[in-house]
Amino acid sequence: MSRVGKNPVAIPAGVTIELKGQHLKAKGKRGELELMVHDDVSVAKEAEGLVFKPRNESRRARMQWGTARNLASNVVRGVSDGFTINLEINGVGYRAAADAKMLKMQLGFSHDVEIPIPAGIQIKALKPTEIEISGADRQRVGQIAAEIRSLRPPEPYKGKGIKYSTETIRRKEGKKK
Repeated sequence: MSRVGKNPVAIPAGVTIELKGQHLKAKGKRGELELMVHDDVSVAKEAEGLVFKPRNESRRARMQWGTARNLASNVVRGVSDGFTINLEINGVGYRAAADAKMLKMQLGFSHDVEIPIPAGIQIKALKPTEIEISGADRQRVGQIAAEIRSLRPPEPYKGKGIKYSTETIRRKEGKKK
């Protein structure tokens, strides 16, 4: 039995849920998100929130049960609170600046790196060395953060590069004489 799947998804105040068959639509202060629940999982809106159950006892249905519940939880949390990922830039001369449509970064290349900011995502340069990525869709926020990090991943000798603020870099010792 899925420990994740058997817990209902609580619906906070200010969030409206529309459920048509396997199609789930959530609307809140941060926007509107949709989710297609897998066919092997049944979803129902009850007093305590959204309740998920496997349609049969097949292995696939049991695997999709907890996954569907967590995806729905991410949709509900995204439209009510949103998701935020912070990145840190380390290195001499490495910096970032964001305006409404573009994130411009100097990362030690011969040119500046410019990344367009997609709709539904907000990117702020809190300091020249800190970037905050926020939005309602957890997958898109994480994907953009991973793409920005992949431009200059942190290296283990001096720690230069872009890293998540929660990430710790395992440092290595340099060459010895």
